[in-house]
Amino acid sequence: MSRNIIAILRGLRPEEARAMTDALIAAGITKIEVPLNSPLPYDSIAAMLDQAKGRATVGAGTVLNTDAVAQLSTMGAQMVISPDCNPDVIRAAKTAGMLSYPGVFTASECFSALRAGADGLKFFPAFKLGLDGFSALKAVLPADAETYAVGGVGPADFADWHKAGITGFGIGSSLYKPGRTVEDVARLAAETVAAYDEAFDGK
Repeated sequence: MSRNIIAILRGLRPEEARAMTDALIAAGITKIEVPLNSPLPYDSIAAMLDQAKGRATVGAGTVLNTDAVAQLSTMGAQMVISPDCNPDVIRAAKTAGMLSYPGVFTASECFSALRAGADGLKFFPAFKLGLDGFSALKAVLPADAETYAVGGVGPADFADWHKAGITGFGIGSSLYKPGRTVEDVARLAAETVAAYDEAFDGK
């Protein structure tokens, strides 16, 4: 079962990358991003790509420009996630054959992202948009648009967001933060997956 959960490992260090990759995959989370404002992010991403060996979709978050996209493409990264909606970054990612998940908050940003070729919309910060705000935007979006709630939304909120029509989540500090052990992350990942499966009823 492929779950629309993106693990956001902000602050990850390269020496943690391989063990965290295995822990997340074992729990059932197979989309993993390392934000580029983490320590030596490209080293971590390279280690995760090597460790995953095709078992997970690995990429970068906080991607703000096309230079970063080019570097990620050279490494073989598979996913580009941004906090903002930059059509140049989206198009560069798609040209390079990578998935693109730009950050959006308004109808204008949503449609700009989709026109540029985005694979999914990252609603950020989701807790500020809220369920009512998302529901209003969802009503005008294409029915098949992938939507992710990111920022202040955790496993306890999955069921309510699913009812509102969200298709996935980006999970950061409630899953990983610097100093947390692999065992802690494995446990939290399992709890996250269980909540997702319950909310989505195995679909």
